[in-house]
Amino acid sequence: MQIYKEFSIEAAHRLPNVPEGHKCSRLHGHSFLVTVAVEGPVGEQSGWIMDFGDIKAAFAPIYDQLDHHYLNEIEGLDNPTSENLAIWIWQHLKPKLPLLSCITIKETCTSGCIYRG
Repeated sequence: MQIYKEFSIEAAHRLPNVPEGHKCSRLHGHSFLVTVAVEGPVGEQSGWIMDFGDIKAAFAPIYDQLDHHYLNEIEGLDNPTSENLAIWIWQHLKPKLPLLSCITIKETCTSGCIYRG
């Protein structure tokens, strides 16, 4: 079974590797919706996979690094596409959250990516 917790992050970025004149080459911001999913068996005694509070606690330092920041200035995010952001979050979160199964990034209401490690 899989459970998830969503986090809203406000951040600015620009994409340095797009073709000249592309709108994403200019500084702009997003209200990113980050979904962190974990997968595992439901505990017989607890009745859950894990406490949602544990997901929130594991994500807290990542949230603090990203929210209301310029993503291009964060080490490892010099080209902060949604895809690269998902990979970056996975790499920083997986050691603290071994049951991590999926990171979903929505950068607009209609666009995003899903990363399963």
